[in-house]
Amino acid sequence: MSGHLLLAGGGHSHALVLRRWAMQPHKRPRGLITLVNRHSTALYSGMVPGLIAGRYSRDEVTIDLRQLADQAGVILVVAEITGLDLERRLLQLKDRPALAFDQLSLDVGAISRASEQSQQAIKPLEPALAYLQTQDAQRSKKEGPFRILGAGLAGVEVAFAMRQRWPQRPLQLIARSDHPHPNLQRALEEAQIDWLVGSNLSSDGPGLRCTGSRAPSWLERAGLPVDAQGRVQTDSSLQVIGQPYVFASGDCAVIRSAPRPPSGVWAVRAAAPLARNLEASSQRRPLQRWRPQRRALQLLGGADRNGQPTAWALWGRWLVGPHPLLWRWKQRIDRRFMERFQFQGSMRTRSEGGDAMLCRGCAAKLPAAALETALSAAGLAHLGSAPEDAAQLTADPAGEGSAILQSVDGFPALVSDPWLNGRLTALHASSDLWACGATVQSAQAVITLPRADAGVQQWLLSQTLAGLRAALEEQGAALIGGHTLEARDSAPTDGSPSLGVQVVLTVNSAPTRRPWPKRGLQAGDVLLLSRALGTGVLFAASMAGATRPEDLDTALAQMTNSQHTMVERLRRFERSHPGELHAATDITGFGLLGHLGEMLGPSTSDGHRLQLQLDGAAIPALPGAFALLEAGHSSSLAPANRRAWSLLDGTGAQPAAVALNLHAIPPGSSRHRALLELLVDPQTCGPLLLAVGPALAEALLRDPQTDWQQIGTATPG
Repeated sequence: MSGHLLLAGGGHSHALVLRRWAMQPHKRPRGLITLVNRHSTALYSGMVPGLIAGRYSRDEVTIDLRQLADQAGVILVVAEITGLDLERRLLQLKDRPALAFDQLSLDVGAISRASEQSQQAIKPLEPALAYLQTQDAQRSKKEGPFRILGAGLAGVEVAFAMRQRWPQRPLQLIARSDHPHPNLQRALEEAQIDWLVGSNLSSDGPGLRCTGSRAPSWLERAGLPVDAQGRVQTDSSLQVIGQPYVFASGDCAVIRSAPRPPSGVWAVRAAAPLARNLEASSQRRPLQRWRPQRRALQLLGGADRNGQPTAWALWGRWLVGPHPLLWRWKQRIDRRFMERFQFQGSMRTRSEGGDAMLCRGCAAKLPAAALETALSAAGLAHLGSAPEDAAQLTADPAGEGSAILQSVDGFPALVSDPWLNGRLTALHASSDLWACGATVQSAQAVITLPRADAGVQQWLLSQTLAGLRAALEEQGAALIGGHTLEARDSAPTDGSPSLGVQVVLTVNSAPTRRPWPKRGLQAGDVLLLSRALGTGVLFAASMAGATRPEDLDTALAQMTNSQHTMVERLRRFERSHPGELHAATDITGFGLLGHLGEMLGPSTSDGHRLQLQLDGAAIPALPGAFALLEAGHSSSLAPANRRAWSLLDGTGAQPAAVALNLHAIPPGSSRHRALLELLVDPQTCGPLLLAVGPALAEALLRDPQTDWQQIGTATPG
């Protein structure tokens, strides 16, 4: 394909390039741009020692790459890079198809050098920070010493940070040969950090390895020119030597004619020339040369004898400090850097007319009232009055009570990554069959692509189809055909073209014996939910930049986890408890309360009314969902879904009512209002909801391989 720029890695250079394109969209290269990074966030290295010391929170040092890419109209792919095929121009990823590119920019950072030592490597940073949390419980004087290997500037700064984190625990700074600067040695002694020098020193026990870094080894394996540390060699335009369509910057790269040590300082300063040359290359203009200054001022954080923060200023061989004013200066510089990534809401929060942006995913569903009116006008009122999650196509002669089921579902792209969106759509559509106890056997897709360059359309289609297949094939199902369309409206101007993809999927089941009905609740039934709620508000608030990136990551991890294995296991439990599973459905666009109303039906089998007792405190919510609901965020479909609140007071048309037990939640409180909103929050790839007898409920709740949660019971009305 043509015109696809792939940014590999979310380092400081790439983060600043994206910020430039978000703030100045006219400078953004035309065509498709994709950012690939192992995480949806990046840590600002200049503040990581302060994070270790406890001076900063994780949020204060984190760059939200998902929001940044969204602002710049760039696709974000969260995946681990495993290799590079230069000949075929493919970036290889773990557990998903390789990404084809036209141009490539590398900013993948560095990792700690391989070592026989048992200490945790400081790079990558995320595992090192998780390791320190496990060590927090062992921070007293009684514990053995914590060792920091390496007495370079990184090791010294980490040692000071560890002393602030653990004021009492013995600390040792172990150097194989280098001695810290005398000024730093005195400060180490005052901080009661033992520094030891010698090649034969024991370094067993807990600790961090700060003994230097190198670029990831897959860069060298790809055949790129590298130096002794595996850093990709470039010319002064940041173009890789011998590879005119590949650029590199940050800690993984070095300018051959002007080598500089890996440092966040030079990574930040490389951003502007990198952006200019990526823009020039896309327009076939001459590239600009850049020669970084020989020295850069570095501020080294530390602590005085009283544990108060201080800092040194380092310029070449000159070291000044320590002084608290230098720490304040460093703090001001670091905070100003991070403020550059604090956007006021998303560029996609509002449409061209200035109205609030409508939500995507299953929140794009037509409201229930409008749907029922349309069905009635079309002479299909029976479909709304007796809803089922799937239609029975034909009775199967293979066994009494068997049937083949079919359902259809889909939505406009929820995320910018077309592969991930394809997977989410397939799992969401499959849940209609899972709610009937069925196994998905085949599917057909209708995919609408935005108006765009043919190469862009081809890439979006192939990635979407690969995502669909990934979700179907792990269930043993096949994508057997489909249809493609090109949209007749304009391609999205407020984001990546991938957001213009819409997928509709028809799913068919294998012959299913006695499908589970949506209705059939009985007095004494226990209501079980398979996973947490809150995807609607999390994605709605993310368009305003209000969702914490780790909360969105948690939601996506739940959503991309297929529930077909849970259904298969549930079928086995059902066979050992015959007649105990009375009703089932999946929670999607109408929210928990709306779909629960569909389960109620006109009455019980003996004609008596039921009342459902919901335990408000037991209803699980995804991290961050309650806080966002309390802050007033909600999906654009939520107002229409609120009509289901009538079930709570018995004033609606439904003959059965739902009682909400609040326990310690005060009526009228912000948490009570948030709970009411959670009940009508539209879900994409939402949970399954069961009504089962007490014996089956007890067996499922005790099953260690599933995570069913009891949220209520059915009692005579």
